[in-house]
Amino acid sequence: MTVAINMGRLLMTRGVNDLVAEDEAFAKFVMSSLTRHRSGDWGNLTDEDKQENELSLKAGYRLLSAYESEGLPKIWIITEADRSATTILFPDEY
Repeated sequence: MTVAINMGRLLMTRGVNDLVAEDEAFAKFVMSSLTRHRSGDWGNLTDEDKQENELSLKAGYRLLSAYESEGLPKIWIITEADRSATTILFPDEY
């Protein structure tokens, strides 16, 4: 299924923002992860969590994606239920 999620206002935590500013490889990883999230590729989630996101797309609930890349910190991307905002954060910042 091809989707294009309305992500609303794009936000990132201070920790993510600081690393994006310092590390070009991490900045590229964040951008590619956003593209994946927007298209409905939920990244490194369990099958159950991926199914929950598919339900959330139809029912208008919050969406969560998780992405990992070797040598880079794991990030989460959360789009709010009303699609007003999408936040990029490290899991320990939740």
